[in-house]
Amino acid sequence: MSDAKYLSLQNLSLAYGNSIAVKDLNLDIRKGELLALLGPSGCGKTTTMRAVAGLMPIAGGRIDLDGVDITRVSANKRAVGLVFQSYALFPHLTVYENVAFGLKLKGMTGRKLEDKVNSGLKSVGLSNFASRKPAELSGGQQQRVALARSMVMEPKVLLLDEPLSNLDARLRLEMRTELQRVQKETGVTMIFVTHDQIEALALADRIVVMKGGAIEQIGTPEEIYNAPVSSFVADFVGFENVFSLDNGQLKTPNGNVALSGPIPSAGSGGGAPDVIAGLAWRPRMVNLGSGPFRGTVRGTSFAGNTREYLLDTPLGPIKAETDAALPPHALGDELDFDLPIEKAARLNEV
Repeated sequence: MSDAKYLSLQNLSLAYGNSIAVKDLNLDIRKGELLALLGPSGCGKTTTMRAVAGLMPIAGGRIDLDGVDITRVSANKRAVGLVFQSYALFPHLTVYENVAFGLKLKGMTGRKLEDKVNSGLKSVGLSNFASRKPAELSGGQQQRVALARSMVMEPKVLLLDEPLSNLDARLRLEMRTELQRVQKETGVTMIFVTHDQIEALALADRIVVMKGGAIEQIGTPEEIYNAPVSSFVADFVGFENVFSLDNGQLKTPNGNVALSGPIPSAGSGGGAPDVIAGLAWRPRMVNLGSGPFRGTVRGTSFAGNTREYLLDTPLGPIKAETDAALPPHALGDELDFDLPIEKAARLNEV
């Protein structure tokens, strides 16, 4: 991944009528990178992807691909592939015919076409399914046909819209591995849109977290997971206990509460922000059974290897998680607990 600006979005603004969906977005994507656009519905991630594909008119800014301005280039001339969430396969065509469709439109025929299609099917492990119709395939197999159909067109960038959302848990895991393998073997620059943080963390080289049509944070999966910069990102990646700070104390519904110790200068993931606006803890970071705080168990659930608790406390609701092998706590139990400062994520925006 040598070219830091292989795909460059510069001051990109997108709108639906008078409603601004994305405003002044700047993003540089490296050649050969697997990038995730992550965020809830309505954050602008799919709109941004559609703009890159040429399916969304641009209100302002520009898009460069491999050193060429493609802002006004039509979708069919952009060398950008798109795999839709619904796969969009032709039900009356075989797997072979679906993969060959775009190549035929470009005028490819004969042995060259046959070799290209067979190579595409082999790359996604579907060589033995060429004569089948989409209805005869599983969801995962249909996804791989859609992937092969785009890949044989040799796009400079491949876009995937919620690529795994229609699959069950087992197939999602298989397709994650398949996507990573195909991307690494071909070296294609790949951007996928998702609202699933687990999917983004598992697949991406970098993650772009979006909120309200803007970029909230960009980083590696480790950076996003361990060092969220805002309460929005923290909550999105599982920091369910989020507090604002006021003069070094936690702001709670019942007033400010002193922390159990001083805030260390170094934040999780390599460094604290200059101004710490808040702190956040994952449920598993909460120490149950001892500490300066006290709460009452209002909810409990068994989650396989762990047991989850909801505590009613003077700080507000606290979510905690313990090893399932430990003796369980019952509804109504009063427990001491602590929010260890050294485990907290430091937020520069709450």
